[in-house]
Amino acid sequence: MPSVSTQITYIVVGYAVLVAVLALVIALRRRERPRWLDQMVWMLELLLIVRALAGLGPLVGDDEPDSTSTYVGYLIASICVLPIAMKSIEGDRAVWSSAVVAVAALAIGVIAVRLEMTA
Repeated sequence: MPSVSTQITYIVVGYAVLVAVLALVIALRRRERPRWLDQMVWMLELLLIVRALAGLGPLVGDDEPDSTSTYVGYLIASICVLPIAMKSIEGDRAVWSSAVVAVAALAIGVIAVRLEMTA
């Protein structure tokens, strides 16, 4: 059975893909970014914080990651990407702000997978 952090990673990656696909559909349909998409992004951020807290376990346990600095870098990046992206489009609800959300959510999915690979 996979560890708790691995299970959380599966959830994070699946939800990040869902957010990325929805944001891409909105951008391609040339619609203004809806408020519910912002709420989905912040829910993804909450999941990432839970994942980061679960990711602290290997750092304090006996089974340390192969490269601690890379692992910590991915942990920090995973919780910083979405707030930075959302701050950059804070006052802009135009069409392409949804594309920024899609790229950020896709990046989060990749970071989460890389984080799991370095654990």
